[in-house]
Formats: sequence, structure tokens, C-alpha cells
Amino acid sequence: MKLSHFHFDLPEELLAEYPSEHRDEARLMVLNRKDQTIEHKLFKDLIDYFEEDDVMVLNNTKVFPARLFGNKEKTGARIEVFLLRELNPEQRLWDVLVDPARKIRIGNKLYFGEDETLVAEVIDNTTSRGRTLRFLYDGSYSEFRRKLTALGQTPLPKYIKRDVEPEDEERYQTIFAKNEGAVAAPTAGLHFSKHLLKRLEIKGINFAEVTLHVGLGTFNPVEVEDLSKHKMDSEEIIINKIASDTINSALKEKRRICAIGTTAMRTIESSVSSSGTLNEYEGWTNKFIFPPYEFSIANSMVTNFHTPKSTLLMMVSAFAGHDFIKRAYQEAIKEGYKFYSYGDAMLII
Repeated sequence: MKLSHFHFDLPEELLAEYPSEHRDEARLMVLNRKDQTIEHKLFKDLIDYFEEDDVMVLNNTKVFPARLFGNKEKTGARIEVFLLRELNPEQRLWDVLVDPARKIRIGNKLYFGEDETLVAEVIDNTTSRGRTLRFLYDGSYSEFRRKLTALGQTPLPKYIKRDVEPEDEERYQTIFAKNEGAVAAPTAGLHFSKHLLKRLEIKGINFAEVTLHVGLGTFNPVEVEDLSKHKMDSEEIIINKIASDTINSALKEKRRICAIGTTAMRTIESSVSSSGTLNEYEGWTNKFIFPPYEFSIANSMVTNFHTPKSTLLMMVSAFAGHDFIKRAYQEAIKEGYKFYSYGDAMLII
């Protein structure tokens, strides 16, 4: 398939700038792959599609406040610094994006906070906007991380044009977030409320927690018509023994295994054994899933409505079938479903 197969026009009013007032009352479009039918529900109705001992695979990554604003030495120019990944905790080295990048060169220093006790020196260029920074801070590593957190802002997606609000720190975090390291939330998980999780638990649904620290590469637009030539950025993943045992047991019993979001799906598809079971794994993945693709682990998934030409839309099309997803998206637009991070959800069974 080509990049142009994944284009569609989305009315601007369907971009969700705010989530549903109650997480589990977002709308839910249910796609049945076998019957090729579409139902319209609420997210809390998800429970009706699962039975005891089915498994939901959750990405428990936690978003950290990755957006900082500093001032350039001498000129005082305001510079946005987006923390991407920590390269070396001891030396306090980070890969970052800077904006405006043309003003930032190797050797420049940036000062953060009113007291300017946190300073960063630019030590390398990585991409047109990418830099490597060494942070200078007179304190322990834990004090340094607390300082970063205090100065940082929740990194909302670019399409949300409004200012960040204090509530976004909680809104843009799943309720099962534990392992800090993501620069964006695994958004399918944002629809779960404590109440819904408890109801699922009472019904006997098992949860397998995996980790994929979402990087900006997940959202990089695909710019090549031949999809096989697109390269994904690497993102860190963790699958522990408890998760792999839970999932493999459900596989053996032919239970429903539901990946909650494209990041959970990519994580488990990145560590499949030769016999089609899930291996424990801790490392990196740059797996890019697009049609045609044979999925090994999950037989259902929850996902949001994604941007045109995105790798996320391509994965969902590989799972549900391109024509079916195209029809579902046309219906979603007609029915006024909300799109993107704070938008509505889709269950594919």
C-alpha cells in the first residue's frame, strides 16, 4: 500500500481540544471484523465485549513534563526545549529538540527558571532541530530531576492550539501510569476510569502491563510514498515475566487478548517467539506495522481516531482491513466523532 491510501480530510471542529468530562463516557465505535459491522456505544460499554480471563494489555508508561522554556545567554532570547530522552544520568546528558533551532549552536548556554539555578550547555547537533544538552545543576541527581519536573510543562500535542492548563497534567496521564519516560500519553488508555477498571476486574478480566516510552517518533509524519522506506524512531520497551505469562496463558486458551492502544500493540508485536508466543524483553523497538501484516498476539484492540497518513492509522488499517477502516472513518466524520489524543475511541474485535 502507498502513503496516499491513508489520506482523508478532517473537519477542524472534530479535533478534540478537551477530553470528555468523564473519561469513560467518550464515544466508542465498535468494529466487528468478522461481520464487518459498526456499532455506536460509549466507552464504558467496552465491558460488554469481554469475558472472564480475557486479557487487556496496558501500556503503563508515565508522561513527564518534557517542555521547558529557557533563555539564551547574552541575548536573553526565549528558547523552547523539548526533552526527548536521557542519554546519561551521571553526566546529565539529554537529547532534546529546540525552537527556534537556528539560534542555538554548540557551546551556547541556556538558563532556566527565575533563579537560573538550572543551566544547560549545547554540546552537539543531532538533527535540524535536535541538540544534545549537558545540564549543569548544583545538587544530587534526584534534586536535579525534581528541578526538571518543577520547571517542565505537560507536552500537549501540537494540534491543540490553546494554552496548557493545570488540569492537563492529570488529563494527559492514564490512571495506570507508573513508569516515567514518555513525552506523550498512550492515548487509548486515557479513556479508562478507576470505576471502569474496577468493574472489569470484578468481571474477571486480567490485565497485563507492558511499557513503551512514547517518543515523538510515533507522531512523525510519513513522507515517502513507498511505506517500506519509512524508518521509525526507536522507543524503549519493557515486557516482564508476569505480563508474558498472563498473555501466553490467554493465547493457549484462545481467550480474547486486547491491546489497549497502538503502543501496547507495537510492544507485544516486537517480541514474538518463533512459536508465536510472547517473550520477555527489555530494550528498544523501531517496529513499523502497515498493511499487509500478520498479527501474532492480540486479537482485538482499542485505539483512538488518528491523523491522516500517520503510522498509527496504518497499523489500525493492517489490523482491521484498509477498506473497513476507511468506511469506519467516513462514518465517524459523518457522526461527529472527536479525533486525536483527547478524542473518542474505537474497539476492533
